[in-house]
Amino acid sequence: MKSHESAENYLETILMLSHSGQPIRSVDIAKELNYSRPSVSIAMKNLRADGYITIDESSYIKLTESGREIAQRMYDRHMLISDWLIFLGVDRETAVNDACRMEHTMSEQSFTAIQKHIENWKRSIYNQKPEK
Repeated sequence: MKSHESAENYLETILMLSHSGQPIRSVDIAKELNYSRPSVSIAMKNLRADGYITIDESSYIKLTESGREIAQRMYDRHMLISDWLIFLGVDRETAVNDACRMEHTMSEQSFTAIQKHIENWKRSIYNQKPEK
């Protein structure tokens, strides 16, 4: 599970860095995650071998479709969980750190239930019919 979680973290980081519109290299990922360059290099080799990223001749890293799907799923989970925890009164730093751990270990069923609960709560604020 740890290597799976690590791969998800790398993919999510690549997605977040890609939002800047700038090309991404291993050094950018190492800096963002505060990891060593050799560790990131090994991880990128493994992600490329698994078909989650491509690395071009300029050493720029891009997500493949399957890599983007995983990264987006983790990012969406992270955002929803951290926002939810902040709304519940958890300070931002703790909420973001907790969400980072929870997003990888929470079952799809639990995540979907939380997501549905939040959507129903938002609808109730605006007096809309809740989803079943």
